[in-house]
Amino acid sequence: MLVDLYNKEGEQIGKIELAPEVFEIKPNEEAMHKSVIVYLAHQRQGTHKTKGRSEVSGGGKKPWRQKGRGTARAGSIRSPLWIGGGTIFGPQPHKYNIDIPIKVKRLAKKSALSLRAMENNLKVVENFSLDEIKTKEFVAILENLDLNGDKILVLLPEYDRKIYLSSRNIPNVSVNEWDKISTYDILSHKKLLLFSGAVEKLNESLKQ
Repeated sequence: MLVDLYNKEGEQIGKIELAPEVFEIKPNEEAMHKSVIVYLAHQRQGTHKTKGRSEVSGGGKKPWRQKGRGTARAGSIRSPLWIGGGTIFGPQPHKYNIDIPIKVKRLAKKSALSLRAMENNLKVVENFSLDEIKTKEFVAILENLDLNGDKILVLLPEYDRKIYLSSRNIPNVSVNEWDKISTYDILSHKKLLLFSGAVEKLNESLKQ
């Protein structure tokens, strides 16, 4: 699959091949759904906690005698039935980790990339860097590539500090290395801007 290759001025300078095994498969909705569910589950800290009756303060003494008062029996003022008492079956800290087979995870990522390519929401630019950290310059590059107004994910072949810092204050623009993104990242952005180096590494990594 050949797509146009652009420079940072927005000019078409040639073609680049996207591996059909990565960018041209039939999107598997089930794999993408599972991958997104796993990603969101792993974002949860699982630190929610309520106190049981043995953890709330007070209540060490029986509030009144067992019989003779004409009232219900009570052994502690911290009973779950009382205001200020412990919580019955309240949430406790636990992990939300879900396992997913590596093959399903890889299939989901390829499906998401193929979906964006099928929608013509994927653009490839030749590798470039910035001479200085300048948000205005990076915004101009996005404008040259006609990528304004949409939620954009930019994939780099490797970490580039100047591009990261130049892009971090731009609304709806995320920049990451090609191997640090998930299926969720791809699907949560409407358009993808891939550096040519990132395309080569994705082709090589996900062909398996």
